[in-house]
Amino acid sequence: MSQFIYMDHSATTPTDPRVVEAMLPYWTEVYGNPSSLHAAGKVAAAVLNQAQQTVANVLHCDASEVVFTSGGTESDNLALKGVARAMRARGRGQHIITTSVEHHAVLDVAKELEDEGFEVTFLPVDAYGRVTPQQVVDALREDTVLVSVIYGNNEVGTVNPIGEIGAALKAANRRVIFHTDAVQAPGLLPLDVKALNVDLMSLSAHKFYGPKGAGALFVRRAVALKPEIVGGGQQAHRRSGTEAVPLIVGLAKALELADAERESTVERLTGLRDELIHRVLAAIPEAALTGHPTERLAGHASFAMLGLNGDSILLDLNEVGIGASGGSACTTGQQEPSHVLTAMGVESDRLMGQMRFVLGRHSTPEHVERLLYHLTALAERHRAMIPQVE
Repeated sequence: MSQFIYMDHSATTPTDPRVVEAMLPYWTEVYGNPSSLHAAGKVAAAVLNQAQQTVANVLHCDASEVVFTSGGTESDNLALKGVARAMRARGRGQHIITTSVEHHAVLDVAKELEDEGFEVTFLPVDAYGRVTPQQVVDALREDTVLVSVIYGNNEVGTVNPIGEIGAALKAANRRVIFHTDAVQAPGLLPLDVKALNVDLMSLSAHKFYGPKGAGALFVRRAVALKPEIVGGGQQAHRRSGTEAVPLIVGLAKALELADAERESTVERLTGLRDELIHRVLAAIPEAALTGHPTERLAGHASFAMLGLNGDSILLDLNEVGIGASGGSACTTGQQEPSHVLTAMGVESDRLMGQMRFVLGRHSTPEHVERLLYHLTALAERHRAMIPQVE
């Protein structure tokens, strides 16, 4: 793997050595259960509280508003199911608003809630994959209890105006709860929950150089949440189960580092990304950029190739030591076109040509050059294999 060029940082990231170092003592030295009353338990509880405060400092919230989970999928599940069921139990309503380009951790939950009798509005998006604040406000009903809009899209990199949407919702209806799936955001976008006007925010450590198996959910203090996992009553009964202290320490350290280094990271990756996009579009006539040209995640370049099979080209890239993907890693192997590209109205003869190249902390100009060399050659080879109609 030392010579392998990794360009799939939306799927996962390598754990930062500084994060690994921070986690090490909590596997074998500080191993108490945070709920235990003895000295070992108290030490673990103090470590847990510190990690919670570290996350809260980045999010600009109170430490008690941070709930630790197993990752982004659980955070999204807890946010949507927890709020929806709690609101219905209080007679507040059963209408939910989300978008047609959410991660499946939100879309599939919304569909499951529909099976339980909730009504869900799936907002359409523009050609870039965005929704506007006015669209969201226009979809509100008297019985709307929850709105969920993705912050940075994992497939096409488009960034939604979350702060503006949140402000519009507050102005229109203070009783509606606003959630954002911010799994792709840490280290690339601001995470101040007050400025973003959100009530819930989902995070996943392995997307920002932390360990797999750790996530977090910001839950504003006033938000009622019915737990998904019950048992020992940990984390103020919002998520039972003995806390994975080493993983939580890793999440907190990774988030702290990502936030501290965000400005320099964004500046560097944006330059590399724009160079990659410009040169792919110039060299490959079949390529069309997907997602917003400027309001997109730094380092995220995605394309739809006219008449070419993206998966075939990606497999060939893997053979020359370059790893990238066609879209969400959570849907790899599915034969249906991307729901994101379909919702954006991408032409049918481009849907199977989806390719995503996401740069990260260790990406270099040399990596981009090597990708461009092989991608251009492979596109030419695959083009030549298409039967010509006379």
